[in-house]
Amino acid sequence: MATIEDEIAAFETMQAQLEADHMGEWILMKDRRTIGLFPSFEAAAAEGLRLFGRASYLVREIGAQPIRLPVSVIYHQYGS
Repeated sequence: MATIEDEIAAFETMQAQLEADHMGEWILMKDRRTIGLFPSFEAAAAEGLRLFGRASYLVREIGAQPIRLPVSVIYHQYGS
């Protein structure tokens, strides 16, 4: 199982290509893999919650400075 640091490292290896092709979109990553690209944070976070629940995963805006939020914040907003 990948840690959040692993997810960030995987993102950073793809960052230049993602910025060339998907600037401003949101990426959802889990286990060092791209799960999907989304038009908004809300869409990416909702899909992460649907697929992974409270597990750790990375949601990041391509081309923006990183912001870390605990899953509890997302779960509270999108959870049941």
